[in-house]
Amino acid sequence: MRKEKTYFWIAFLLVGLLLALNALLLCLREDGDALDVYQRFTVCIDAGHGGVDGGVTGVNTGVKESDLNLSVSRLLKEHFESCGITVVMTRKTKDGLYGTATSGFKRRDMEKRREIIEQSKPDMVISIHMNKYSSPSRSGPQVFFLEKGCAGEALAVSLQNALNKFTGNSHSALSGDYFILKCTESPSVIVECGFLSNAEDERKLSDKEYQAQLTKIIFEGAMMYMYSGNLP
Repeated sequence: MRKEKTYFWIAFLLVGLLLALNALLLCLREDGDALDVYQRFTVCIDAGHGGVDGGVTGVNTGVKESDLNLSVSRLLKEHFESCGITVVMTRKTKDGLYGTATSGFKRRDMEKRREIIEQSKPDMVISIHMNKYSSPSRSGPQVFFLEKGCAGEALAVSLQNALNKFTGNSHSALSGDYFILKCTESPSVIVECGFLSNAEDERKLSDKEYQAQLTKIIFEGAMMYMYSGNLP
């Protein structure tokens, strides 16, 4: 049993090192400059919820999804920008995008997100969220795309594979009829970073070091997708 555990951790570490090396090679020349080819790409990162719409809350601490979404989105932005990729954020602060919190604020918020996405003409959209489920045992990140055969499916699968290797989960990327996935014809996904209904996920997602590790994996999954020739 001890040998099996040792082999598992060795394999886990090797996978992590391989992903990191791949991302580094994708981003850098020999002289350390960002690859020219990636400087023409634009990624739109959507930090879900905000303002009076806090999203779901943590089972123990009550941490708001909207705050975690913003924190994770900012870290993810740094990874892409380190490669010279242009990043557009739909939400940059804790505030929502609806103006005043009057009737219809949610619709206005989503319409504003669509406007920002359309204007940015992104090569991909990554919407960051936190999940919640009736069973507290459900855990780990899960990625959603619009429908089978859509532009976002291959991106979602690439991200889900990378995240599964990181967490040890075996989730599948799933389709879902979500507004944010219909704002552009470019590949669009929702990354549910974990379940705030799960105490361990809540603890990890509230930790800055874990957030840094998580966003690195999301970035690497996106870069592997780009490197595979899925973008023009």
